[in-house]
Amino acid sequence: MRIVIDILICLSILFAFAGVVGMIRMPDSFMRMHSSTNITTFGVLGVLIGGILYSIIYLKDISMAIKLAALIVFYLVTSPIAAHAIGRAAYRSKTPKSPNTIVDKYGEDLEDE
Repeated sequence: MRIVIDILICLSILFAFAGVVGMIRMPDSFMRMHSSTNITTFGVLGVLIGGILYSIIYLKDISMAIKLAALIVFYLVTSPIAAHAIGRAAYRSKTPKSPNTIVDKYGEDLEDE
């Protein structure tokens, strides 16, 4: 079972690394925000699931597993909401988009109001 926990943590490291590379390589703030959300969601999720398995199997501490599960729920609820709020604020403050951006559905919705 230790191998499964290590694989989950290694996958989290890979997601975090890919997100950091995306933060460096993406051309505008909206695409960078997408990469940073992936870091927080997938990078942290694997570590927390690995922590749950470790606390149940090796530490025999169910209370820690429940706390880690609550953290997963908290992260899955707050991360998309925070990313949406930041993206909306960036859009409304006229943050420049990449010239390669073709579709602007949020702008179309704002025109309808």
